[in-house]
Amino acid sequence: MSGIVVHLPEGNGDDAVTLRLGPGERARFGRGSAGTPVELRLGDETVSRLAGEIHAIDDHWQLSNLSNTHAYLVENPEGAGEYLRVPPRRVGAPIPFEFSRVVLPSRRETPLSFQVFAPDHVYLDPHTLGGSGASRTMTAYSMDETATYFLVLVALCEPWLRDRSPAAVPTTPQVVARLHGHPACARLTARAVSSHLDYLADEKLRIDLPDGAGRADRRHGKREAVVGLALKFGIVREEHLALLPHPEPAGPGR
Repeated sequence: MSGIVVHLPEGNGDDAVTLRLGPGERARFGRGSAGTPVELRLGDETVSRLAGEIHAIDDHWQLSNLSNTHAYLVENPEGAGEYLRVPPRRVGAPIPFEFSRVVLPSRRETPLSFQVFAPDHVYLDPHTLGGSGASRTMTAYSMDETATYFLVLVALCEPWLRDRSPAAVPTTPQVVARLHGHPACARLTARAVSSHLDYLADEKLRIDLPDGAGRADRRHGKREAVVGLALKFGIVREEHLALLPHPEPAGPGR
């Protein structure tokens, strides 16, 4: 992946917004005004007109806190409470997480936040770690098997892996229900699953869908393409099913 994806969920601004920033590109966030345009508008009176800036770099991204008074938190939702605090007036703080949640202080009951999907963390092929530098090979599809997006991918592939035959790809609500018992996914929403699916298709697996299809057809086609590629190249295998919660037993009549 080159560049980053920034997602502002609905309810944190006027509408949900998704931005793609290539290396060197920037996006400003804040309450905004006619004289202070921002790409991510956070409709909250506690947020400065120009609260901060995101800068995409080749292999990471930087956060500038332009507030004079408020610190911002950058959380790693995939980690065990891991976070960074970016103090007021800090410019260009490098963010090391592959998936981040930027949280701004507010008087709201729910946190005021947006998400950032960062450039791929590149991993060496584990079978070549003992070789010389010249013989080392990068993985074609870089995956963090501890990340939530990988759990979503495994849940999508599960029916085929268990039945060993073509099966219907789970819908987004079915993925939410399947992962509900996992400690890291107790609060996973349909919108979050859709974001993870987009991240897998667009950035991790780089799937190119034909133009012209309706939104529902493209969403379904994206799920099928992600599953097909993951299974074809062995990105998800039978042993990965152990990452999922134990399936709930089928009740009478089910």
